Amino acid sequence: MTVNERQPLLDREPPLDGLALPGNPVQVKDGSTRHLQPSELTPKMRAGILAGIWVAMFLASVNTTMVATLISSISSEYNRSNQASWLGTSFLLATCTFTPLYGRLCNVLGRRGANQTAVLLAGVGTLACGLSNSLEMLIVARFLSGMGGGGIFTTASIITSDMYTMRQRGMTQGIASLFNGAGMGLGGPLGGWISDRYGWRWAFLIQIPFFALSFFLTSINLNYVTPGRGRSTKEILKRIDYGGCATMFVSVGALLFFLSFKYNQEYAWDSAPVVTCLVIMVVAAIGFLFIELRLAYEPMLTPTLLKETVPVIIGYSNALVSMCNFAIMYFFPMWFETVQLRSAGVAGAHLLPNSLAMSLGSLFAGWYMSKTGRYKILTDLFGLFPCAASLLVCRLTENSSAFEQWFSIVPMGFGNAVVLQTTLMCLLASIDASQLAVGTGFTQLFRGVGQVLGVAVSSAFFQSILDRELRSRITGEGAGELVVKLEPELQRAARDSYGVALRYVFLFAAACSLVSFILRLWLPELSLDPPSETPTPPSPAGSNLSSESAVDEVENALPAIRSTPRMRTRRLSTLESDDGFDPEEDGFPSSPRRKLRLASSV
Repeated sequence: MTVNERQPLLDREPPLDGLALPGNPVQVKDGSTRHLQPSELTPKMRAGILAGIWVAMFLASVNTTMVATLISSISSEYNRSNQASWLGTSFLLATCTFTPLYGRLCNVLGRRGANQTAVLLAGVGTLACGLSNSLEMLIVARFLSGMGGGGIFTTASIITSDMYTMRQRGMTQGIASLFNGAGMGLGGPLGGWISDRYGWRWAFLIQIPFFALSFFLTSINLNYVTPGRGRSTKEILKRIDYGGCATMFVSVGALLFFLSFKYNQEYAWDSAPVVTCLVIMVVAAIGFLFIELRLAYEPMLTPTLLKETVPVIIGYSNALVSMCNFAIMYFFPMWFETVQLRSAGVAGAHLLPNSLAMSLGSLFAGWYMSKTGRYKILTDLFGLFPCAASLLVCRLTENSSAFEQWFSIVPMGFGNAVVLQTTLMCLLASIDASQLAVGTGFTQLFRGVGQVLGVAVSSAFFQSILDRELRSRITGEGAGELVVKLEPELQRAARDSYGVALRYVFLFAAACSLVSFILRLWLPELSLDPPSETPTPPSPAGSNLSSESAVDEVENALPAIRSTPRMRTRRLSTLESDDGFDPEEDGFPSSPRRKLRLASSV
């Protein structure tokens, strides 16, 4: 084969070895076929993809908050109210453990494979919830649902980033947050309404047709390809970070059990359950770091990102933002139930303004970034809103006006939404396009840990302070037994105790938000516009050059690429570096001459 001055020396398309789930090939002018790239999707296909992933996002958001209004009905049916809190905890534990893995799975399985795995797990888990015949089965089903629920958010963000430019991503992600905010806000009231009329099981079963719709839409539309998918089932299974998932699960689970034993059941510090949980938590955490930094073939906690300032700051900031958000979201309705003696439905409805503010904040941030290409001013200006909202909520009393009770929380939803949008764009602008998937998974890891810690630590604060306040207000013979059996809504002292305990929770949320704001002050202002294209290397002078000679000249014209040592090294990602290679059975290319790999935009 020869080349001439009109023929490009390098194909614009990446090699088809190791591509994501191969979609529908398209025919090109010369009669050959190739696979679609994200930029070549038609508007109809993009709409179908977005509809599929956004329906799944809405359902995952509903499942996050819906159980809060179903716990009373579920615990009364099984007469196990002391274990009902694990319905929410198991979901968050699974989300925290498996969400970061989906950033890697988007490279290993392909975008469609990773997204449909998440949707399938979430759908099967939700179906099992509706068909459960015991509380233990329901808790396991919630865990299964959480395994997929977190992955839905990660894969949706990655797929959206594939299809749009940096500026366009902000607006598209803002629209996606509308579905997220709507699901979070409607989950509690919708679940309670369905439970009251048809039973709590139908709150889960009614979601199944919509999970099927999401799966169908992505099956027929999500057909573009990106480099990185494993060539065989054996390779795919080898590239999954089992050790990282297992050690993170054990570490976070041990933390939750420690907090439960120490603060809910009031075990002493030197008791066997408390000490055992602490030891397991520390050992598992150290094991997780060792596996991720030293052993994992493709670690979900990317070591290269840990060496960069911007990803680390954003990771810690997202964890603190999630801690603030979930501490308020879980305990703000409780203030109306225990201090104001309102019904669960009315208490849950007070979260609706926050959900609306989250949606508007995401849209506003996306619109502003798409118009100006700037995000730093939004991060600094609106980053203080959540702290201010937490302090406003902390000041609520029984005599506060209706306006204060309904809208004190609004700045938190708006500010956190803006911050999460702008920091995501900052992260994507700070890393190479080839690291998009693992970078998104990196942020989701910290957000997942923050969600679990927000609920767990604030619950520990609340339970400890509540117990202290109750015992100080209710004294005398038999006070200890009375505190345990107390009906809090009937006692003035109990209402005051709940008010004090919740105030400390809100102060904890304010502190988390303030620390995250201080961390973000060090974030730089990076351009959201694509870099200028690199000039194409000159064509060989003669038209009688062989294809082998042409490739040789191109290799000489391009920047030098480091040679890979002839030893088995850990694979960080197919897309993480220009000198990455597709692993084969022995981990190295079969050809003695290393193939040229160019960094491509995913």
